[in-house]
Amino acid sequence: MADNGGDPMETEMSNGNGNGNGGLCLSSFVDDGSVESHRYYLSRRTLLEMLRDRGYDISDSEIEYTLRQFRDLHGQQIDVDRLRIIASHVSDSENKVLAVYCGTGIVKVNAIRWIATQIMNKETLSRLIIVVQSHITNQAMKAVDLFPFKVEIFQITDLLVNITKHVLKPKHRVITDVEKEKLLKKFNLDEKQLPRMSQKDAIAQYYALEKGQVIEVTYNGEITGLHVTYRCIW
Repeated sequence: MADNGGDPMETEMSNGNGNGNGGLCLSSFVDDGSVESHRYYLSRRTLLEMLRDRGYDISDSEIEYTLRQFRDLHGQQIDVDRLRIIASHVSDSENKVLAVYCGTGIVKVNAIRWIATQIMNKETLSRLIIVVQSHITNQAMKAVDLFPFKVEIFQITDLLVNITKHVLKPKHRVITDVEKEKLLKKFNLDEKQLPRMSQKDAIAQYYALEKGQVIEVTYNGEITGLHVTYRCIW
């Protein structure tokens, strides 16, 4: 038998049937930390990128944290309270967003009330993002509606990958109100005549788009070539 230099991956693959039945799966050699910490790391990075793309003041250093640095700071078993993010908008310091995580269990009304007690009278917020990992009850949703600002709820699984960076996704850019008016005037259109995008679309949720906003979509494929279209949020 040839010497494999003591590489555990090659040793594992040479044992049994070569399909991992005799030991650990291949993914174990890629990441030997907890799945929980990896999920939190990925979702929080996407969350930071999303907030930056919305115009909030997020530093590159936060986004560029490695998984190892994240685990050195937070450990393998994560305290979700330490993952909260608060940021101000670059163009308006009074426009603040807070992002918080819920634990792995079903999100009940007590969890929402606890979040409320943590932020009321402490921060002047314009928006709250709650990241959940399980079902949120109807009573909890009713409690969410009582917040005096916009509240968004994301499943952690929807944040494991930044959809705007997917190779198959065209480039999206939110245009300004001035650009929108110029667009409508140029083509002599009413906004109702523009192609539509649902406010529930993943891209619309990523950018927190409101009804009536317009997003520019740029396609660049071998078959279609380079072309630009627009979608109005409905």
